[in-house]
Amino acid sequence: MNYKIAVCDDEAEQVEYLAALAGDWAECRGNRVCIRPFYSAEEFLFHYEEEKDCDILLLDIEMWGINGVELAKRLREENDALQIIFITGYPDFIADGYEVGALHYLLKPVSGEKLNQVLDRAEKNLGRKGRAVFLRTAKEVRRIPVDSIVYVEVFSHKLMVHTLHDAYETKLSITGMEEMLGEGFVRCHRSYLAGISFIDHITKNTVVFDDGRTIPLARNAYEGVNQAFIAYYKEDVRIV
Repeated sequence: MNYKIAVCDDEAEQVEYLAALAGDWAECRGNRVCIRPFYSAEEFLFHYEEEKDCDILLLDIEMWGINGVELAKRLREENDALQIIFITGYPDFIADGYEVGALHYLLKPVSGEKLNQVLDRAEKNLGRKGRAVFLRTAKEVRRIPVDSIVYVEVFSHKLMVHTLHDAYETKLSITGMEEMLGEGFVRCHRSYLAGISFIDHITKNTVVFDDGRTIPLARNAYEGVNQAFIAYYKEDVRIV
């Protein structure tokens, strides 16, 4: 699976250390991760306003400026799926952590074994709840379950995310959206991403979805899309 992990701590050595442990966990579990460092809650919030794509947050409680608990409270106002793991040097803060729905707390110095156990729990929770992306539209921020997204298209410098029942306009780039969605989606045209699970069949120049909707398939993308389509269902079908 693909996960985006943020490490937020005002001590650079701690950020580097935790990022390395998280990277080791991902490699051991066969996951692909993007790990981003943040050195203050303010820095994280600045990024989060633009891209609400974090799956797991390793968060120090005691930081200058906005502390970890306050940051978590702000995040919980609109995101209940984010897996927050508090890192602290003092057990006195533990009660505050659970009030904001933290998955767990780890006391410094953090061991790789304990972090692995907690990250395993985070992965299970993400699987149960289903991954989601947060899109900023003209009027609001919307939480969109990834498994409801049929396809994504770009036109006139705007991005449209088409779900089973609705469509949402946002200003993200299609490349940024592709990175957010991760596996399960395939680029079938410079202006289109397709949700593989919704594809019924493909022709030489068209992707046809289960509900009859179609999008164009670029000639040079046919082979890649075809292979991704076959690979997605290889456990269920036999190609003859």
